[in-house]
Amino acid sequence: MTGKKIIKTDVVIIGGGGAGIAAGIEALDAGAKVIIIEKGAEPGGAAITSGGGCLIVGSPLQEKAGIHDTPDIAFNDWIKWGGASADEVWARYYIEHTLHDLYHWAEKNGVKWVDLKGQEGNSVVRWTRADDSGYGLMNKLIASYKAKGGNLMTSTALTGISREGDRVTGITAKSGADELEIAARTVVVATGGFNSNIDMVFEVRPELKTGRVMEGSGVGATGDGHKLLRELGGYFTHMDQIWFYVYSTPDYRDPRGRRGLAFRLVPGYIWVNQQGRRFHNESLSGGGTGGPAMLAQNPRHAWAIADRPMLANMTVADPYYQTGEKPKRDKIEELLENSPFIKKANTLAELADKIEVDQATFLNTVERYNDAIAKGLKNEPDFGKPLGASKAFDTAPYYAIQMFPLARKNFGGVKTDIRCRVLDKHFEPIKGLYAAGEVAGMAGGHINGQAGLEGTMLGPSIFSGRVAGGWAAEEAGHGQGFVGKANR
Repeated sequence: MTGKKIIKTDVVIIGGGGAGIAAGIEALDAGAKVIIIEKGAEPGGAAITSGGGCLIVGSPLQEKAGIHDTPDIAFNDWIKWGGASADEVWARYYIEHTLHDLYHWAEKNGVKWVDLKGQEGNSVVRWTRADDSGYGLMNKLIASYKAKGGNLMTSTALTGISREGDRVTGITAKSGADELEIAARTVVVATGGFNSNIDMVFEVRPELKTGRVMEGSGVGATGDGHKLLRELGGYFTHMDQIWFYVYSTPDYRDPRGRRGLAFRLVPGYIWVNQQGRRFHNESLSGGGTGGPAMLAQNPRHAWAIADRPMLANMTVADPYYQTGEKPKRDKIEELLENSPFIKKANTLAELADKIEVDQATFLNTVERYNDAIAKGLKNEPDFGKPLGASKAFDTAPYYAIQMFPLARKNFGGVKTDIRCRVLDKHFEPIKGLYAAGEVAGMAGGHINGQAGLEGTMLGPSIFSGRVAGGWAAEEAGHGQGFVGKANR
């Protein structure tokens, strides 16, 4: 027997990931009554399985490391890397607020920032990681939201957004057998991207239908919010700009055969295409370099070649294989032994036969790499890959992990103004409706442009969540909107 429950609140937020939780904290701090609904059994979204890194400018960690960084330097890097389609207004807004309104704000909510890492396209090191990566970051923010009195309803799926005249007035949802009607003064959509819905990926990138592409975002990132925002008249932009990972292999445990697993920390491995040749500098593995290199292959896949010692510290970015920063070694061994997409052999010649590449070409490829190491070269001659972390392929068994493009992050989404109000086709705000995070291309609709500097997905999602939550609370009668502190 089903029932219908009517609930009233000031702000209702759809999605319990980085953007949604941040929006909730901000709205609560403004004095609003807040409900977050999350369709998954647990909150966290894509953020909780991420590396937990945010692009932050002028941080104490940078100062401690002797790194000089300014918003101007970061902005120049951002626009150079993202290209003409980057949203300059939102990029500048985010960059100037990363110190006080992301770094220090997160600390006040229990997050500890622990280290820095260089990333492609950045002229200085500014990718800043939280303790225990995305798992630690999100658990601290979720705990803060709950401690402030926020209502978090999990296993609750959105069924519609209510509207009276030209104003959004709440949502409808389903939780178990219960039908919910949540009346709210404002609604924040933070439902994430659509890269766990390969059909939507193919809609905006039809040329990819000719080969295999894997779903690789949070399991709940299926584009639900996109569909409802379209029905309400939201304007979408740059939807074809998708960030693809290359270091990914199919999840053989997925009965649909669609989900992919991102694997990391395999130093010294090489990638070969189906012709048995290397095609890229494997140290440049980001979505701006490694992804396009993979997409240019014919057929559009590759093999990651490693010997046994190279796999000693391998991690797999999936809750089944790791918790926070702690890999589950038994589960990773299970993957290496049981996945039909991973081949194992006692000799390199046997491995070539198992992956059905030309044996002579493959052996010559590996020999050239081994020869560069034997000569003590700093960089191998074919693609310039630094060899500092590499070793010779000399310890059986040898492995070949089949890799396919993994749709990871959406750089386009619903267009918003600087207050995160959803805009219609006339670029006018829809009353009572806000959007933040990946459903809005991380922030604003397309903050990154065609490429991201890394940390420019999670960071802007959390920050835009704060902005949306502050202004949604203000429209609901609480606080004075998002009031940040720029670092200029």
